[in-house]
Parts: sequence; structure tokens; C-alpha cells
Amino acid sequence: MGYIAMNRFKIAEGREADFEEVWKARESRLKELNGFREFRLLKGPKGDGFTLYSSHVLWDQQADFQAWTKSEQFRDAHRNSGNSKTEGVIIGRPEFEGFETVLHEA
Repeated sequence: MGYIAMNRFKIAEGREADFEEVWKARESRLKELNGFREFRLLKGPKGDGFTLYSSHVLWDQQADFQAWTKSEQFRDAHRNSGNSKTEGVIIGRPEFEGFETVLHEA
């Protein structure tokens, strides 16, 4: 019924536009992969000195997500992680969460 892969990011206060620009400027190749359905970058609440964001990717099944993590597209997407464009932007490491759909209403 679907698998949702999410990464949560704490973004330094005042650096939200920098973080969003990194995502907007990236070359997304998700549409090349079997099972990819949807991507969203979500902006959440403010915390103590940070704003919470989440990348949210919907896959047909967990196996499709796992195949992506082993793909050329994944390597390309993460090639510049931790470069100067994100230095001082992301606080700590992203936190991954994966969820299998057990109930869906549309």
C-alpha cells in the first residue's frame, strides 16, 4: 500500500532560505526510479534556535526505497552532502524515519 521515507532536519534560525535553495537547485532523479510516487519538502515548527524540516518521499513499497538507496541516482543526490552550501545550516545529522502504510483513505 505504500512506504514513506522521511528525514527530519533541524535548520539554524535565519538559514531556512539557504536550506530551501539547496533543495530547489538540486537535480532530482527520483522520477527515474520504479516505485517513486511523490516528494515533498515540509517546513515545520520553530524550536530553540532552529526550524524543523522534513523531506517526505512516497514509494510503492519499501523494496523500491531500498533499491533507490543503492542506485546511481541516490549517489548523485548525496554527492555534495555536507558541502559549503550546507555548512552552518543543518544542526546535527538528519533523522531518518521509515513507515509502511497500514491504512489509506483518499
